Amino acid sequence: MFGRIFISWFTSIFLYAIALIAVAQLFEGFYIENFQTALLASVILSILNIFVRPLLIILTLPITVVTFGFFILIINTLTLLLGAKFMGSSFAIDGFFLAFIASIIISILNTFLHRLVGDLKQS
Repeated sequence: MFGRIFISWFTSIFLYAIALIAVAQLFEGFYIENFQTALLASVILSILNIFVRPLLIILTLPITVVTFGFFILIINTLTLLLGAKFMGSSFAIDGFFLAFIASIIISILNTFLHRLVGDLKQS
């Protein structure tokens, strides 16, 4: 049971790292030193998504409801920027707008990669 959960979590971390590397290739202002850094950033972002993101969602629930959930994109952006701050110079994002666009692309890539891996597991 625990082994299965760990493998699922590690697969998610690995796929998130691939998405981070892909976005770093798309934008000059989105810098990740190497794949090991992307893996570490993925772990940090995973931890932030477990502990910080739910708190932010609860605190901003009224504005999230008023904006029909679109404020979640801002929360995703802030989480990505916070993760980059923790990593220092090995993971840098030039500005809020780039982080906003990057968080959307990362979400799309991550969804695509998870579906692809899920389809491969079922084959």
